[in-house]
Order: sequence, then structure tokens, then C-alpha cells
Amino acid sequence: MDPSVVLSALVLGISIGSIFLVAALGLAIIYGTAGVINMAHGELIMLGAYTTYTLQTFLGVPFFLCLPLSFCIVALVGIAIERLLIQHLYNRPLDTLLATWGVSLVLMQGVRLIFGSDPKYVQLPAFLSTNLDLGIVNVSVFRIFVVLVAALLVFATWYTFYRTRFGIMVRAVTQNKEMAASFGINSGKTYMLTFAIGAGLAGVAGAMFGGLNIVLPTMGMSYVVEAFLMVVSGGGSLLGTILASGFTGQMQSIFAFIFNDTFARFLIFLMVVIFLRFRPQGLIGSGDTRR
Repeated sequence: MDPSVVLSALVLGISIGSIFLVAALGLAIIYGTAGVINMAHGELIMLGAYTTYTLQTFLGVPFFLCLPLSFCIVALVGIAIERLLIQHLYNRPLDTLLATWGVSLVLMQGVRLIFGSDPKYVQLPAFLSTNLDLGIVNVSVFRIFVVLVAALLVFATWYTFYRTRFGIMVRAVTQNKEMAASFGINSGKTYMLTFAIGAGLAGVAGAMFGGLNIVLPTMGMSYVVEAFLMVVSGGGSLLGTILASGFTGQMQSIFAFIFNDTFARFLIFLMVVIFLRFRPQGLIGSGDTRR
């Protein structure tokens, strides 16, 4: 077995894991803190891609500036969804699931009416479209960029939720919102901001995924399944989602190297189902009780 091929597969696994992680990060925040099963998460990713396309095509905004702008714009969409719909459905998981599924259909059809069904393309800077030759491994510069952005987003998310006053408020509301309210913490505002951050992260994911693939109204459906798998198998926590994404990315890369990509996806889904059968709480199940 050629060592360079094996090393390439491992490097590709890190890249795939980073893509899974970026797609799942916003979903993990929303589910882990508010307990909301957001079926519209894939469409928020899609909105991030179309936001980047629109900013580039009509306003000439550079790609790197599109990333924070996509975060802000999709975060505002997330606030609108939370204020108009989600805030009335907390602690009603089935209703939340059905409502967000309806939101996903509305967003998908709305984008189709505005932009049409023909594919769009996100323009990358020239140097991101090249490959980096490391001797025995040839790596896409854009995939390295995805890994770096994923690491930056993980650090920013960890710092926000574990090293800031807002993070303390979120964790207090998650564990016992009645007790948190007695200390003057507004649980409604906290949930709203958390949902906005999760939606904004989905927007950043869409901006980057638009550079990997073509931009279509249905593109979110191809990412939301993997995102849910990472969050559920990770146990709904940030660390669990990171570990699940890394392990799944490596396994898919190895299976695709041995067999093919389609069979690799089948094996990954099968492994996740078997894993959840014996450990339904995920890799790192939360010991906290949400009230």
C-alpha cells in the first residue's frame, strides 16, 4: 500500500470531518441549548450560499468579506424565525419539528422563485482554487481553508459559551430557566440570541459550501442529514460534535478509498445506527436536565 495514498486519504478525512463540523456546529448550539430540532438548518446553510452569491454578483463584495456578512444576514433571518414561530413552541418537540420543516419548504420555494432553479456559482479567490504540493501529498488550498475556518469557528463558539457572561446565561437557562429568571436572566432573549448564533454559523457554512459545490435551492438537503448525524451521535454537546465529525470524516475517507464514495456513505449510516442502538445518549451525553 502506497504511503502517499494512505496519507492523502487521512488528510482528505480531516477535510471531510471539517465540512461535517461546520455544517453541524450551528445545529449543535441550537439543539444543545434550546432543545430545538431545527429541520430548517439545511435551508439556512442554503441561504448562506445564496447570500454570498448575491453579494458577489450584485455588489462585488470579496469572498472573505462575504463570510461575516453571511453570518449577520442569516442570523437576522434566524431571529425572525425564532421570534415569529419558535418562541411559541419551546418544550413541544414534535410541533417544533413540523414547524421548522414547514419553514424549510417556504425558504426553499422562496429562493427558487427569486433566483430560479438553475445552478449558481460562488467565485473563489484565485489562490484558493489551487492545490498545495507537500511532496507526498497534494492538497486543495480551499480544503485547508475550510479546516482553518472550522477551527476558528469552534474556538469562537467555545469562547462565547464558556468564557463570556452570555455563555453563563445560556448555560443557566439550559439547566434551570426558572432559577435563572430569579437572577434576572431573560430566557426568551437568551434563546433568541442562541438561535441567531446557530443560524449565523449555518450562514458561514453555506458561504464556504458554495465554493465547494454548485449553489442550488435544494443544496441544504445534502448537508442537513450529515449535520444531524454528527449532533446526535456526538450527544448534542460541542465536544461530542467535534469528535463525531472527526471520526466520521476519517472513516468515510478510508471507506471511500477501499470501496467507493456511495458505499462509504452507506457504511457510515449503518455504523451510526448501530452505535446509537447501544449508546443512544451519543459519545458525550449531557448530564444536565433541561427545564
